[in-house]
Amino acid sequence: MRAVVIEELNGPGAARIRDVPEPEGAHPRAGGRRVLVDVHAVGLSFIDPLQTRGAYQSGVAAPYIAGSELSGVVLEAPGDALVQPGDRVAGIVWQGAMADRALALDDYLVKLPNHISFAEGAGIYMNYSTGWYALESARLRAGDTVLVQGAAGGVGTAILDLAPAFGVKTIAIVSSAEKAALAAACGADHVLRSDEDWLDGVKAITQGRGVEAFIDMVGGDRFLDTVRSLAIGGRGIIVGFAGGSIPEIKVNRLLLRNLTLTGIAMDVMEREHPGTLLRVRQGVQALLNAGKLHPAVEQRYALEQASEALASLENRTALGKVVVDVKPA
Repeated sequence: MRAVVIEELNGPGAARIRDVPEPEGAHPRAGGRRVLVDVHAVGLSFIDPLQTRGAYQSGVAAPYIAGSELSGVVLEAPGDALVQPGDRVAGIVWQGAMADRALALDDYLVKLPNHISFAEGAGIYMNYSTGWYALESARLRAGDTVLVQGAAGGVGTAILDLAPAFGVKTIAIVSSAEKAALAAACGADHVLRSDEDWLDGVKAITQGRGVEAFIDMVGGDRFLDTVRSLAIGGRGIIVGFAGGSIPEIKVNRLLLRNLTLTGIAMDVMEREHPGTLLRVRQGVQALLNAGKLHPAVEQRYALEQASEALASLENRTALGKVVVDVKPA
């Protein structure tokens, strides 16, 4: 079968299409439970280019098959699995998705309703599960406002799309006019540019009070102002560091304003609090079935363009979810 193989850990340019053996056994994280998916589309996120350089904390040695998220049709599954052969599904696999067939984990899959295409499905699980869990972790009440850093990326657009289901308003922070247009199209209540005085904009929108919470996918040198955007008693949810650097902060800022900063990682929480994955998956699945999710798949690539797709995330030119079509659309 065909697969996109990263032959050396020197970046997206290392991706090559190769003929490889069919997947055997089970996914390394699946506890021996074999779930095999006929892959139609692959969703990429920031972990994918990181892995091509050996910089992802849960990465693997080269050579490996690229692709962290997939959509397709189940070919094989245990009889007691959440999905069965013939089901249209989407989910995260961390590595191995960018191939004709891939091993998956039924705990990390959702079923795709017929109104969702495979390309849209490739943008569901990672982004919407992360967004759902982030909004839940922020302990927001109806009418609250959440600031979203990196709002034009895959997780950011998912949060904007999810916000109405949580009854909250959003302020999207983006870095270009094109990204501003996308954030607005995805439902942001307010859009501010990171290359302008966005903190003053937040204060104006909130009448000087600040936001009840922020969700940050960027980190970097704007993190301090992101913390400053919080109202007294506000909560900050840290998802990632797409800005390229991990920020540091003096904790007296938290003390003086009764602030809470929380990092989120669902699989880690699942180990200590079993049921986390199920709760999040059920929340996303319910909204998906109700037709309330609208994945922002803005950039699609053919399998032969895998290097270009990976590079778009590394150089931060990507908009919304980046999808690679394994089978023709």
